[in-house]
Amino acid sequence: MKYPWIDAYLKQKQGVTSDFKAEWGWQRYLLGDKMFAAICMNEAGQPYYITLKLEPAEGEFLRGQYPDILPGYYMNKLHWNSIRPDGEVPDALVRTMLDKSYELVFKSLPKKKQAELLAK
Repeated sequence: MKYPWIDAYLKQKQGVTSDFKAEWGWQRYLLGDKMFAAICMNEAGQPYYITLKLEPAEGEFLRGQYPDILPGYYMNKLHWNSIRPDGEVPDALVRTMLDKSYELVFKSLPKKKQAELLAK
């Protein structure tokens, strides 16, 4: 995978937990009980997509700019996007997309839950 830093980058974010959903083959990154990113893996444990949430217009724009950004794999295609892990999307853009996904999900949580996550 071209982006080996993703796991450590996401886990250092405030309030993030991670789990492996074996039946899907996904390493999920969560805020509370809401997923904001996932690394989707095949049977051999190799990543085939990095999936994250974006505002619909931004996701559509980026998919038009980069052939390695696709509508979300097994997700709502309006809000979710998938990145090929060996593609040509710059690291800085992947970081920005992950940050935006985190923020979107964080802002969707109730204020009480936000405060709990920030206290961790």
